[in-house]
Amino acid sequence: MVIPVHDVNPVRRTPWVTYALIAANVVVFVALTPGVVDSLTGGSSLADLCRLEAFLERYAVVPRELIHHQMPNLVPTGDTAVGPQGPGCVVDQPGYEKSPELSVLTSMFLHGSWLHLLGNMLFLWVFGNNVEDRMGHVRYLLFYLVCGYAAAYVFALAYSGSGEPLIGASGAVAGVLGAYLVLYPKVRVWVLVPFLIFLPLRLPAWLVLGSWFVLQAVYSSGAGVTGAGTVAYLAHVAGFVVGMLLAWPLRPATPPPQVPDHPLYGRQARRTWP
Repeated sequence: MVIPVHDVNPVRRTPWVTYALIAANVVVFVALTPGVVDSLTGGSSLADLCRLEAFLERYAVVPRELIHHQMPNLVPTGDTAVGPQGPGCVVDQPGYEKSPELSVLTSMFLHGSWLHLLGNMLFLWVFGNNVEDRMGHVRYLLFYLVCGYAAAYVFALAYSGSGEPLIGASGAVAGVLGAYLVLYPKVRVWVLVPFLIFLPLRLPAWLVLGSWFVLQAVYSSGAGVTGAGTVAYLAHVAGFVVGMLLAWPLRPATPPPQVPDHPLYGRQARRTWP
C-alpha cells in the first residue's frame, strides 16, 4: 500500500469544498465525537466508551435500519451502571427519532480512530482539488454526497441483516479517487512506498489508484485478510465504481495538465495552466 503525498496536477481555482469537507470531518471527530480528547492522554474510560456507543447508535448508518427499517427498541444511553455482571452501559428506549436515510449523511463525517480520519483526509487532500476544479464547487459537492450514499447503500444491501454501525468518509472519498482515475490517469503522483524505509517515488495515477482499487476489491472478497468485516471494503469498491461512472462523461473535455520542468508544489504548477 503506497501513501500519496502530492500530485503534479495544476488547478485553476481554490478547492473550497474540499477544504470545507476536510475541516468538517476534523471538527466532528475532535470536537463532537465522545472520548477523542481523552484518548490522546490515554484516559479513556468505560463512560467514554458508553458515550461513544450511544453517539454512534444515533448518528451512524446501520444496514438493518437502512434496508429494513428495523429500528432498535433499546439503545445505549451513554450512562454507566453496575449490574450483576459488573459495570456496563445503560440501555433504554431511544429518546429521539432516527432517520436511517439521514444517518447515511451524518455517518460520512464520523470516524473510528485518528488513523481512519487521517487516511481518508490525506487521499481527499491530494486528489479532491483537481476533481473539484473540473466539476465546479456545487457539482463536486453533490458528486461527493452521491458517491457516499451509493457506497453506503451497496454495503447495506449486501449485509442487510447487520446491526453494526457503518461510519467514515471512505465511500465518498473512494468516489473521488475513481473520478480522478478517469479524468487524469497519466498524471504523476508522488508517493511513499514502504520498503524497509519509506521510498519517495513519482508514479502515474493509473498505477497508484488502480492498485488501490484492486486491493480493495480483493479485500472485499475476504481474500488475503483476516477479520475483514471490521473495514467496509465493499463500500470502497462501490464508491470508486460510482465515481468512475459519474466522471466518465467529463473525460473528453478534460485537458491534460501542463507540467512545469520541476513540478514539486501546486503553486508553481498553477502558474502554468492556460
